[in-house]
Amino acid sequence: MVKQRLRIMNELELLQSSIREKVFKAEKLMLQMPQRELEVKHHFSHGIYARELFIPKDTILVGKLHKYPQLNILSMGDISVLIDEKVKRIQAPFTVVSPAGAKRIAYTHDDSIWITIHGTDETDVDAIEETFTANSEQEYIDFINRQLTLPGI
Repeated sequence: MVKQRLRIMNELELLQSSIREKVFKAEKLMLQMPQRELEVKHHFSHGIYARELFIPKDTILVGKLHKYPQLNILSMGDISVLIDEKVKRIQAPFTVVSPAGAKRIAYTHDDSIWITIHGTDETDVDAIEETFTANSEQEYIDFINRQLTLPGI
């Protein structure tokens, strides 16, 4: 049963990996273009961190690669975003639980607010980013491999 679960997890990871590779390639090209500074607000509560991102109309952006599942809320706006291996056009209000390994690419049709929520008591934003995101595909793969070698998994 455990081997079957690991095999299924690995197969799903391979599918997500090829999509992430495409998003990483798009991000690399986009980084050669003029960049837009986005307004970020950080909110903290007991065991909760919320990162609120204001994204102006007509912005194309790529998010971080997430190590853990996280809650995402579009609280304002109209956006086309990669969800479940497909680009979907969504309008606020919209909520989705993203799986571990999610790396999004999006286009805003209107000014939008995207909120990502993580469960943590940490309040240092850099430490939160380091804990919850990976900077590369290899860093994410290394993280997954470390998780698979933990006792009880």
